[in-house]
Amino acid sequence: MATGTRYSGKVVVVTGGARGIGAGIVRAFMDSGAQVVICDKDESGGRALERELPGAVFILCDVTQEDDVKLALPHLRKSQGNIINISSLVGAIGQAQAVPYVASKGAVTAMTKALALDESPHGVRVNCISPGNIWTPLWEELAASTPDPRATILEGTLAQPLGRMGQPAEVGAAAVFLASEANFCTGIELFLTGGAELGFGRKARRGTPVDVPDIPS
Repeated sequence: MATGTRYSGKVVVVTGGARGIGAGIVRAFMDSGAQVVICDKDESGGRALERELPGAVFILCDVTQEDDVKLALPHLRKSQGNIINISSLVGAIGQAQAVPYVASKGAVTAMTKALALDESPHGVRVNCISPGNIWTPLWEELAASTPDPRATILEGTLAQPLGRMGQPAEVGAAAVFLASEANFCTGIELFLTGGAELGFGRKARRGTPVDVPDIPS
């Protein structure tokens, strides 16, 4: 049941909304009074969330299929709605051994900025959120696949100066802000990272040849 009115009377479509960050965004908009449509190709997860949240509606959808999404932008132009893409911190700062993923997230951010320019004449704002380490089922599955899951989780936790991972609800809160109150924001990339990108630190790995300057005696 909605507990707020920040987005009352609005319809929000959340793609990838069945679990993780997407589900956090669904819950945040429900709490803000919106009518939320959960779109995902995970039918069992989407139906489960639909049952959990009275008033939410699940629609089976695959955003990689043009026929599933081709009517969204024309409708947004008529309603002067807004688009919030989910990118990633690594699209801006890089990540080792993850070229395809990093490239795809960098492309999401670049697309956000280009689309913001193209859609501004129609009154449509386009922004993106770039999360860092958010504790989700996907993160848990990733950790479980490593030789030492506890060490992997600890490493992910210590990557943030705030000393913890983010929660899907915090991504949801950022999405509600961009949709409901950031009316003069378009084309922005909002980092939601706990400060993971801040500060200098050791980057070379052990075994990497290094050239250390001599200190005059």
